[in-house]
Amino acid sequence: MEQMRKYFAEFLGTLVLVFMGCGSAIFLGCATQGGHLAVAFAFGLSIVAMAYVIGNISGCHINPAVSLAMFLRKKLNGIDFCGYVVAQVLGAIVAAALLKILLSFGITDLTGGLGSNGVANAGRFGGGLLVEILLTFIFVLVILGVTSDESKSNVAGIIIGLTLTFVHIVGIPLTGTSVNPARSIGPALFAGKTAISELWVFVVAPLIGSILAVYAFSLISKAE
Repeated sequence: MEQMRKYFAEFLGTLVLVFMGCGSAIFLGCATQGGHLAVAFAFGLSIVAMAYVIGNISGCHINPAVSLAMFLRKKLNGIDFCGYVVAQVLGAIVAAALLKILLSFGITDLTGGLGSNGVANAGRFGGGLLVEILLTFIFVLVILGVTSDESKSNVAGIIIGLTLTFVHIVGIPLTGTSVNPARSIGPALFAGKTAISELWVFVVAPLIGSILAVYAFSLISKAE
């Protein structure tokens, strides 16, 4: 029962993140004046909000790359890692489905692809991989640093949310910013062939970035 409570929290948290983040891109657009920053803040504020709702239940990972980092740091066991990832992906899929339903009422999708990620502006696959690895590395490194210091526990959600905001500010013009495989999987399933054919970049790159962040943090952490 305790495990299912954690998994459901991760499901809800990821649903909110994808619905609000991708929804802001779909309904506001990123090319309009202020659209880029609005979308970045929508993702960041979603993390802040969920951190103070489910943080004490599941840790508010709502991202397989974060869960992988916690698994590698031995703060999450193998069963919970699998449960978290499944819950996160399902939450993203449900969020994307809800956005798809809203669009069926005649609302215009200003992204043209349900807020899915793409590599075109990053110079195709090589650029997309590099962007996502670097941004995920930064994001996960901050999470590891903040969550390892109990004195920062009261502001951890705000710090992590602001970090997600600034990586989106850089990444949105290049890839739409994933740094989260679940966030990419949900919209891609409804967006069509191009999003699905490029999806592997947004699954593989964040996981690589997460592994590198764990390694880098182990080198600088006093605890190590």
